[in-house]
Parts: sequence; structure tokens; C-alpha cells
Amino acid sequence: MSSPGTLALVAVLAYLLGSIPFGIVITRALGLGDLRAIGSGNIGATNVLRTGNRGAALATLVLDGAKGAVAVLIALALTGQDDAAQLAALCSFLGHLFPVWLGFKGGKGVATFLGTLLALSWPVGLAVCATWALTAALFRISSLAALAAAASSGLWLFAFGSGRMLALMLVLTALIYLRHWANIERIKAGTEPKIGAKKA
Repeated sequence: MSSPGTLALVAVLAYLLGSIPFGIVITRALGLGDLRAIGSGNIGATNVLRTGNRGAALATLVLDGAKGAVAVLIALALTGQDDAAQLAALCSFLGHLFPVWLGFKGGKGVATFLGTLLALSWPVGLAVCATWALTAALFRISSLAALAAAASSGLWLFAFGSGRMLALMLVLTALIYLRHWANIERIKAGTEPKIGAKKA
């Protein structure tokens, strides 16, 4: 187990890394406008795609995932302990959801969730990514794919012998569902936009 001081340092660093709003940084750098005033107003890759710039959306997806993965890998490099790695995953995720730079109004955390999973257990991460991709391909609804991927994470943990992370996955999954509550309501109503749609 890591010391309290080490865990506190990991938590702060992971939160700050997770709070970097790459979607906003990229869209502003490319002159695409304020992402919060486009489409759904979300700062993630799905909303960046609504600008019509697929490259910007892909970069946002990769960087939002990478910041979660990097936070976990740094924690492992510093401590070599699983408790620090899982704490880094949680705090980087919370940083994306509640970034201090944006008044604690951030994204929905799907890419960061996937990135942390890939770093914590790459077989589980790949399986969850595959679940997202399959659901997205079948239904063309990003939010539905995210919900399916998050819901499947617990099952994949046990399939690959990573049950030690169950508590973390339950917390992250619950937060993803809470952040997607409006999407869930639109899915029920049949009004949730398809992937690539320019309107919210």
C-alpha cells in the first residue's frame, strides 16, 4: 500500500492532468470556435466531430484517452502500487468531468475512462473498447455505445481476472450513467442524434 502522502500527490497530479480540456484547446487552435457553444456544448470528441473536422475529433479522442492512461502509468512508475494506479484513474476521470479551469463543468469522461482501463489492464481495456465500437457500428449512437461499454466493464474484469478493480469500475460506470442521464432520456424518446450529426 502507498503512503498517504504519496496517494495525495498522485491524486492531485492525476486530477490536474485529467482536467486539461483538449477538445477546447484543439478547436480554438484550429479556429473552429468555442466548443461549448457548438452542438451539445460538451467538450468531448463526439461534439468536436460536430464541427465537421474529423481530425480534430480524433485528436481529442486520443488525447482525452491518453491523459487517463498517462496518469495511471505515472502513478505506477512512481509507486509500483495498484492502489495508487486506481486512485490516479479515478482522479484523472474526475478531472475531466469537473475541471477547475472550466468552473468544474467538463465532459462525460468516456475517452478518459477507456484510457485508464487500457493502462490498468489492457485486455479489459481492449474488450471495453471493442464493446463501444460494436455498439457504435450497430446503432450509430455514441452515447449508447458509451453506456454499453461502461456497463460491460464489470463483466470483462472478471473474464480477465481483474476483479480487484470492481469497486473502481462501479464508481466510474455510475458517474458515466449520471453524466449521460439526458442522453438516456433522449435514447428512450428516440431523439438522440446519430454519430456525425451536426445538431445537438
